[in-house]
Amino acid sequence: METVKNLNKWANAHTYYPLDLLRVALGVFLFIKGTKFIANSQYLIDLIEPFQNLAGSMIMIHYVAPAHMVGGLLIAFGLLTRWSVIAQLPILIGAVAINFAGEMHAGNLILSTVALLLCIFFLFYGSGKHSADYYFKMQQ
Repeated sequence: METVKNLNKWANAHTYYPLDLLRVALGVFLFIKGTKFIANSQYLIDLIEPFQNLAGSMIMIHYVAPAHMVGGLLIAFGLLTRWSVIAQLPILIGAVAINFAGEMHAGNLILSTVALLLCIFFLFYGSGKHSADYYFKMQQ
C-alpha cells in the first residue's frame, strides 16, 4: 500500500495536461470500441473465433463489451483508473494474442498494442492531478 501512495505522490507532483488528455483519449477509445462491439456483436464473435474451443468463450463475449464501455468511461473521467485498467488488461492481452492465433490484421495489432502499453503506463502512473480520483481525495 505504501508503494501505491508513493506512486500517487510522484504522479501528482509530475502531472501534465498532455498525459491527462492521453488518459481521456484512451478512455474514449475503449468506450467507442465497447459500443462497436455491442452494435455489431457478430464482429466480436468473429474476432474471438480462434479461441472458440476454449472454455469460457461465451463469457469472454459477454465480458469484453461492457468492460470496455464502463472501464472506458471510468478511465476518461479518472475515477478508479487503476482498477479499470486492471479490468482492461486481460482483454487487451487477448486482443494482441488474437492477431497471432488467428488472421493477422496489422491495424488491429497496432491499436491493441498501443492501448495495452497505455493501460500498463496508467496502471503505474494513476489518474493524475486532473481527475475525479484527485478531486474526491482533496475533498476529504
